[in-house]
Amino acid sequence: MIDPILQSPDLKLSGDSNDTVAYKRDSMNYITQLFGEQLPAIRNGFFNVHLNKNIIVQPHWHTNVTEMVILLHGEAVTTVFNPFTQKLMAYRLKPGQASIFPKGWFHWIVALADHTHLLTIFDEPTPDIVYGSDFLRFLPEHIVHLAYCVNEADYAKAVAPIQESVILGPPPGCEGKGKTAAEPAVNHAAFPNTANGWQQPIWSTPQANWQQRTPEFPGQLGFGWFNG
Repeated sequence: MIDPILQSPDLKLSGDSNDTVAYKRDSMNYITQLFGEQLPAIRNGFFNVHLNKNIIVQPHWHTNVTEMVILLHGEAVTTVFNPFTQKLMAYRLKPGQASIFPKGWFHWIVALADHTHLLTIFDEPTPDIVYGSDFLRFLPEHIVHLAYCVNEADYAKAVAPIQESVILGPPPGCEGKGKTAAEPAVNHAAFPNTANGWQQPIWSTPQANWQQRTPEFPGQLGFGWFNG
């Protein structure tokens, strides 16, 4: 069966991923995109992610897509939680190297150099995204206490600074808060160099009753809602 999009007299088979800004933290840290909304004939989709050193693509997960990260310039560490082994899997990427985030697995990315440029490619033209910042700020304090015996007031105080979806962190103005002047934002010793710049450390995490199933609702990205 031929895709009706390919039969359209207005068929377009090229696009510019620089034209649509999905999210902008500042002039050096921003995300642009090319998905089905911009190019209907596309059967995947991707973000251009531009980051300076110590900027993080905040912890999040996707309910409907697997994501592949390819590093084009700079250096970054990608980290994903494996729900089957109950471990974190971290990869230090240099240009030309790639890592994968399976569908539904919690993950994040930290830039280790200025002018880092990533492509994050998805296997569907519109990814759903659930942000850790939203999960944390909307999780009721009494549920946190009931589930984990965390003091309600302490939890409320801890998440109070999260007033909106945080996509690239830390938020402007947050740098240095709660840290000494000599303390770096990223512990680079946790990501030692190897001969070829590639590694696959696996760190143990406390055992938990983690389930791969994730909420079935679309996540907010930048200025609008994606409908999966």
